[in-house]
Amino acid sequence: MDLGLSGKNAVITGSTRGIGRAIANLLADEGVNLAVCARNQEEVDSAVADLGAKGVKVTGAVVDVSDKEAYQGWVTSAGEELGGIDIFIPNVSAGGGDMSEQGWQNGLNVDVLGTTRGIEAAMPFLEKSPAASIVIISSTAGVETFLGPQPYNALKAALVVHGKQLSQALAPQGIRVNCVSPGPIFIEGGAWDFIKNNMPELYEATLNDIPRGSYGSAEEVANAVAFLASPAASLITGVNLVADGGFTKRVQL
Repeated sequence: MDLGLSGKNAVITGSTRGIGRAIANLLADEGVNLAVCARNQEEVDSAVADLGAKGVKVTGAVVDVSDKEAYQGWVTSAGEELGGIDIFIPNVSAGGGDMSEQGWQNGLNVDVLGTTRGIEAAMPFLEKSPAASIVIISSTAGVETFLGPQPYNALKAALVVHGKQLSQALAPQGIRVNCVSPGPIFIEGGAWDFIKNNMPELYEATLNDIPRGSYGSAEEVANAVAFLASPAASLITGVNLVADGGFTKRVQL
């Protein structure tokens, strides 16, 4: 299937490693020009070089999405440098585990405002695109009880609700909005790698709850994101696509 992505321009936050990098790799393979960001200059430089070697235009910068002015300024400059934005993917996350008030503040600033501020800055470009798409990265922690009450779970759920409502508001302008909610994803050096090495009982218990018998990969999540972002998914908006190998047990009607 031709996804129709070649020549499109995408902005992806938190995109030098993990799921964000896998998305960037796949979109670059599909001929998408990219703007990537992270908080480490060396990682940004490496990502720009590697992605650019795939034959697409790539720009990158060190960006803290909790700094509204700098973040929105980067999105605007990225859109100008690429010559437009067709796809916006707010992927960066503060992560889970911190149940303190500061944890709530960090999650709000990074996960929620990192999404809404980015969309706001990208809107002038998305409005001009003939195939505009926003794909928000949420989590199965936001759709079903996971471990215990924590900011990460509640704030990821907020992104799903906001994405759905945005999809209704922006559809008349031809802008699609969808979410992808990954389940447990194993990435070398990532959260589940840490859990495997430091909390093996939790790692094994979680693995036993995944019917297919294995953790997901960043590349599998990227496949879902690329499809939803593409013109091939032109009829799909307002969806929260759960990519979890059967980990969640609820019935989604």
